[in-house]
Amino acid sequence: MDLRKIKSLIDLLERSSLNELEIVEGEESVRLSRGMGAPVQAVAPITVPPPVHPVVESGGAEARKPLIEIPEPEESVFPDGQIVRSPMVGTYYGSPSPEADVFVQIGSRVAVGDTLCIIEAMKMFNQIESDFAGEVVAILVENGQPVEYDEPLFVIR
Repeated sequence: MDLRKIKSLIDLLERSSLNELEIVEGEESVRLSRGMGAPVQAVAPITVPPPVHPVVESGGAEARKPLIEIPEPEESVFPDGQIVRSPMVGTYYGSPSPEADVFVQIGSRVAVGDTLCIIEAMKMFNQIESDFAGEVVAILVENGQPVEYDEPLFVIR
């Protein structure tokens, strides 16, 4: 937007009873406002730089490699048994309060529907129940640790 247009907008604002005027043309915008005894102000347009994308050259198999290698999780690092996974993102707690005993520990026998832990998500405390009956052979997270969706929490055999 050129200076002549801005000056004509200032004249328009002065002649009218408007207190504020905003004009948007494409990516440029001008806002004029009339304050209590304050001069009329013109706001410079805000430009946002375009996002930067990595350059990937076309070619053979070398060019198709991902920028970051993320190893696949290996299920074999866990003891044999059924893996109980987090159904949500949140904070893991092994007991209902800091003073209370933990719901389960390694070696505890659990039945289907027994509470294994609590996951706090958005100020809500969600009890996570066992889908399997058996013995807890591994607890894979620590109290107060943030957990992700589908993150392994327990192994029950």
